[in-house]
Amino acid sequence: MRLFRSSSSRLSPSCSFIFACLSTLRLFHPRGTSISTSGTVGTFFVQGFTLPLTTKTTTASHKLFHRNEHRHSHTHAHSHTLKIYPTTSTTRLNNDATNGDIDYTQMKPQVYQQRWIQLAYLSLLALLSDWICFSVAASPSTFETAYAGHSAANLIDIFLFTNVASCFLVTDTVQKFGLEKAIKGASALMAVGCLLRSGLSFLSPIFSQLGLAAAANAVSIDATNTAAAAAGLVPYWSILAGTILVGAAQPFFQCTPPMLSATWFASDERATSTAIALNFNQIGIATAFLVGGGMATSPEGLASYFSVITAASTVVAIGTFLQFQNKPPIPPSSSEIEKLRKGEKEPPFKESVQKLFANPGFLKPLSAFIMSISITNIVGAFIDEVMERGGITEQFSIDLAGAGFEFGILFGGIIIGGYVDKTKQYKKVTLACILASIFLLIPLGLTEHAIGKEPFLLVLALLGLGLAAGPIQPINAELAVDVTYPSDETAVESVQQIGGNLVSALLVPLAEIGARQDFQLLPQHPNLASDIRGDVILMMTIALVTYFYFSSFDAPLLRSKADDDNDEFSEGGVTIDVDPVTVTDVVAERKPMFLNKFK
Repeated sequence: MRLFRSSSSRLSPSCSFIFACLSTLRLFHPRGTSISTSGTVGTFFVQGFTLPLTTKTTTASHKLFHRNEHRHSHTHAHSHTLKIYPTTSTTRLNNDATNGDIDYTQMKPQVYQQRWIQLAYLSLLALLSDWICFSVAASPSTFETAYAGHSAANLIDIFLFTNVASCFLVTDTVQKFGLEKAIKGASALMAVGCLLRSGLSFLSPIFSQLGLAAAANAVSIDATNTAAAAAGLVPYWSILAGTILVGAAQPFFQCTPPMLSATWFASDERATSTAIALNFNQIGIATAFLVGGGMATSPEGLASYFSVITAASTVVAIGTFLQFQNKPPIPPSSSEIEKLRKGEKEPPFKESVQKLFANPGFLKPLSAFIMSISITNIVGAFIDEVMERGGITEQFSIDLAGAGFEFGILFGGIIIGGYVDKTKQYKKVTLACILASIFLLIPLGLTEHAIGKEPFLLVLALLGLGLAAGPIQPINAELAVDVTYPSDETAVESVQQIGGNLVSALLVPLAEIGARQDFQLLPQHPNLASDIRGDVILMMTIALVTYFYFSSFDAPLLRSKADDDNDEFSEGGVTIDVDPVTVTDVVAERKPMFLNKFK
């Protein structure tokens, strides 16, 4: 909570006692207006009143001011009562509150420990969604053995196309139902999709432990007489339906990180938060290769593998329903308070898209985002071939190198995103990351004939590429939100995800063709002769064009300006985390005589 020393007069001893009691109570108001009082001082907003508290002890007294500073004489007899309603649930700020309920001009930003729970669930859901997407990528032959006539690549394509289609629906859905309901609904949809992919076989170990052998056999064997059924796998139509459901759910975890950051995180935490949530799906890809490569070595192992994914998805979905929230009681930044004060309403997605593309400052962050996601997707898609070029052929080593690349994307986002949070150097950092990516791409496709294959250099370059290229996505997601403020954060990220996935889908076939092309360099000089693959040339060209295009970026940072204009650290204020358990509501109930006085 952000604390500011008050210079106002004092409350009566009875009011001081009441506010001392608030530090140990959790309070409820049916209208949902919330404040926090546990062990803190500051300015509180209660039913149209500003209640300034100081660091004095509870024996100090304070005067009660009307929000509009309409003072009344204490020589007249007025009756005031403050009624407190205990509750057992944490409540949040009412989105429908009007300026008559809350004086936003007096509100100070604060952050809550609940924000880390929010981030954890959104990140885990993103991880699971990409784990499911690429679950069969590490063992395509096993899948194709179990489901003759169907390829793992086609299943992944169906997932990705469903993802793109669903991106068009995310913004309007979140706007209509709120972040909490949208994420909970998507988590349930993903859990149902996983259940369709695995059947009830994931319950078999539980039934076996309970001694229900017949039930365990019933849920682990399909009724149809196929090779898949014999291994405990569901029919292909069920696999397909479940994949489509998970593909439809995934954009709700991919397109909402900037909104989550803006809603819950302070201005110096947003890039880091977005980087974690946005890049955690890369850990899902790494998990697919590490776990899938070890488990899905046979149709029976594939059935067990799908069951593990279903169990994990179900647990995370239950946790999401129990703990994920919509908004904090008080926004975490001045820019968010400013949006509330102005009563900003998010337009429909189509209208948001038109406004975004009409803003020149939006296009350059969009181009950087698309470049980053395209390069990471191409490298991830052809990781086996890239490793084999450097002399790494053992499958487990390839899987480890691929996992290292994905983890590099996440850790790069956290480290570099943290720097951007503190400095707001979006342009400088983005250009540096693009330039580093260009040079780190070279070892992935270059072979020097005199030296031969260099596996150690190749792995270092791959890890470095993850650290450099990965952070470009979350940094430019935040930059796009910053320059288009007060735009809808979800609409911004939806457009970036749609653009990134579509361009990636177009570039992957071109990269596949380029990977088969060797371009000779200096063949007339044996000591300097080398060759480079076409796919690396393609990625370097994309990065180079993006570098020169992005270098002309000069749009104002509107959201950062809104935060600076209302400096969150002025007047000696400090920032602390507010434990969600102490979030409380207060109701100031005025008797008729008091109401008549201020009509």
